[in-house]
Amino acid sequence: MKTQRPIERRRALRGAAYSLTEFQQKYGLGPAIAEDLFIRFGPSAVDLDLLMAAKQQKPSITALTRDITLWSSVS
Repeated sequence: MKTQRPIERRRALRGAAYSLTEFQQKYGLGPAIAEDLFIRFGPSAVDLDLLMAAKQQKPSITALTRDITLWSSVS
């Protein structure tokens, strides 16, 4: 999924970056909402996760279990 609007970075990227598709899938967002938040707040996973926590929006269970699998394979 590619955004139709240009992304303009106003500040340094903190942490890893989400792709628009990853962000949309992680939080179960519609394409328009995900794109709007992605454009306004940038691709920083740290910033977007903090934003979604403030909105009391939890990641989908699929995203959480994928993250757990990734973490356990690192150890």
